[in-house]
Amino acid sequence: IVSAGKGKNNPLRHDAVPADFEEEASRRNMNPRMLVEFIDGSKTAVEMAAIANATGLKPDIPGMHGPKASRDELPGVLIPKQDGGILNNVGVVDYTIGKGVAPGVFVIVKAEHPRIIERMDDLHVGTGPYYGFFRPYHLTSLEVPLTAARIMLHGKADMVPLPRPVAEVCAVAKRDLKPGETLDAIGETCYRSFTMTVEDARHKDCLPVGLLEGGKVTAPVKKGALITRANAAPDTTTLLYELRQRQDRMLNPV
Repeated sequence: IVSAGKGKNNPLRHDAVPADFEEEASRRNMNPRMLVEFIDGSKTAVEMAAIANATGLKPDIPGMHGPKASRDELPGVLIPKQDGGILNNVGVVDYTIGKGVAPGVFVIVKAEHPRIIERMDDLHVGTGPYYGFFRPYHLTSLEVPLTAARIMLHGKADMVPLPRPVAEVCAVAKRDLKPGETLDAIGETCYRSFTMTVEDARHKDCLPVGLLEGGKVTAPVKKGALITRANAAPDTTTLLYELRQRQDRMLNPV
């Protein structure tokens, strides 16, 4: 597997805020904050981190590439640079804002055996050695309850996290943030989700996006900058914070 990901459903706008989408949210029978999570890329970031931490595929760069590549173009884009693509590495998660992929998901693979390349080309799957495989939908509202039912009735999980995560969902500021401000929730006005490798997140001392709500800005943060322990502090009184501390101790014992 060279790359795997999804087509982004809603037009991407990183600085989206609920006040700008109240009419559209009402028309779609949706909470404006939830709609903004989709539009600003936060939901995509979380989804790709979940895939990463179940498969070992990693973000190629902080925030991922998110090319404007169509279904037909993807097998020539989300591939290594030396072969004409944009990737620095293989085995990555990413997304596209190009036409013909959303609301579906994809996997780009590289065939290595000449006979496989011959057959795939003959079957018009693409022009080897890179090929794209697509499922043209993901039906979250139907698939999640089915997953829950399989777990409870048959003890079968659809996706299991790796022993150690490879990706972290961090955050970047949607606007300039001032010291003393209280951070709001995902899908609101302060920040959007931003997926990175665990190594990058640790190197830059990023705060996990899930710990930001109710936290405080402690130093000026420019729009587009990462939210880190140097410029923000989480609310340490929450159960979520304690669970994250426990997780960190399990993964990084002294």
